[in-house]
Amino acid sequence: MDAFEKTLLFDHYGELLTQRQRLCFEMYFEQDLSLAEIAEELSVSRQGVYDNLNRAEAAMRNMEEKLGCVRRTLRSRQAVSEILKAVESLRASQDPRVQELAETIAVAANGLEE
Repeated sequence: MDAFEKTLLFDHYGELLTQRQRLCFEMYFEQDLSLAEIAEELSVSRQGVYDNLNRAEAAMRNMEEKLGCVRRTLRSRQAVSEILKAVESLRASQDPRVQELAETIAVAANGLEE
């Protein structure tokens, strides 16, 4: 699993982790600290940090398997991207009504991305 996927999992499920897991994850993936730096900061062993990161990832993967929030988010983003590509084709139309509808669709699609 790459860092982007882990970040998406954390965005969706991070609040469900223990405080220690959340802290280790944030320090490692968001602050880009090494295991040794985190261990020193938290006064735990490097292995303890490693174990917390692994447990956090396993917990978030388990939640994703059950809930599928990240999967739905990624599918929604893909759908919005395809809609916006279609809007570009519609904007090329000479018909003002088609252009107006294209703008309405674009606004709605962009609203889904927020």
